[in-house]
Amino acid sequence: MGYMDKDIAPQNDGALIDAYSQSIAAAVDIVGPAVSRIERVGGRQGHGSGFAVSPDGLIITNNHVVDDAKVVRITTPDGYVTEGRVLGRDVDTDIALIRANTSTGAWAKLGDSQRLRRGHIAIAIGNPLGFEWTVTAGIVSALGRSMRAASGRPMEDVIQTDAALNPGNSGGPLVSSGGEVIGVNTAVIQGAQSIAFAVASNTANFVVSEILRYGQVRRAFIGIAGDTIVLPRRVALAAGTTQTTSVRIRRVEADGPAAKGGLQEGDYILAIDGSPVGGVDDIVRLMDGSRIGRDTEILVFSVAGRIERKILLPMARS
Repeated sequence: MGYMDKDIAPQNDGALIDAYSQSIAAAVDIVGPAVSRIERVGGRQGHGSGFAVSPDGLIITNNHVVDDAKVVRITTPDGYVTEGRVLGRDVDTDIALIRANTSTGAWAKLGDSQRLRRGHIAIAIGNPLGFEWTVTAGIVSALGRSMRAASGRPMEDVIQTDAALNPGNSGGPLVSSGGEVIGVNTAVIQGAQSIAFAVASNTANFVVSEILRYGQVRRAFIGIAGDTIVLPRRVALAAGTTQTTSVRIRRVEADGPAAKGGLQEGDYILAIDGSPVGGVDDIVRLMDGSRIGRDTEILVFSVAGRIERKILLPMARS
C-alpha cells in the first residue's frame, strides 16, 4: 500500500491564473505598440490591422486589407498618423508589405512557427469592428491547415486558433506568450465559434524576403493545364504506386518548359522530384520559387503507355 503525504500543499489556482494573466499582459506590452490601424487611401474604402517588423517602418498586413490601394494611412496606438506605400503583395498567401513614410516607433519580432504546438497560448491584437487595439487570447487549436486563397491557390501551413477574431483584426499579429509574432491573422469562418486562422510567421517571413528582393513572390511555372483524375489501376500497377489519384495533362503551352521537356496532352503526372502527385494542388504546392531555373524530374505515364522520366527547367511565373 502506498504512502500518502498529508502535508502536500493544495494547488493555488489563483497563482496559476495570475501567472497566465501576467504572461499575456507581458506579451501585449512587447508587441502591442507595434500594431497599427491600416486604412486604404483612394479607391475602395476599408481598414484592418498591421504590425511593424523593423525600426525603419516595414509593416506586414493582409493583401485583402490593402486590396488595390497603392497608399495607406497608418495610425499607431499613441495616435501618430502617417502614410505608407504598398511595396508588394501576394494574393496566394494574403500577405502584403508596406513601407511607412516615417518610423512608426516600436516593432515586433517574427518568431519561428515551426516550434509551435497545439495548446500553446495564442494572443490576437488588432482593430476589430472599429474597437481600436483590442486583445483576445486563446490557444493554438491546430497546425498545418490548408485553405484556399482568393487566387484559388492552396495556402499551406495555416494556424488555426480559438482567439476571437472579427473584421478589422485582419493583418494583425497572432502572438506567443513569449512576445513573438507567430502568425498573421487572416480569416474567420462566419457562423462558426472559436475557429479562426492565421498565416504562419515562417510563411510571412518568406513572403517579406521575396518582396524586398524581387518585388514579388516568385513561383515556378511549367506551362500546363491539367485535371485531377482517378488514377486507372493499370497505370498505378505499371508505376508501382499505391496512389489512387493523379493529374492528367489537358493542355501544354507551346514553347513552355513542359513542351520543351517532352510532356504531352494525355500524359499522367505521377511525381515531381520523387514527391507523389495526387492532384493539381500538389503541383501548385511543389512548384515553388526554389525550382526556378533548376532541373526538375517529372515522372509520367505517357500517352505511349510507358513510365517515363522527363527533365524540365521551370520558369518564373509572371
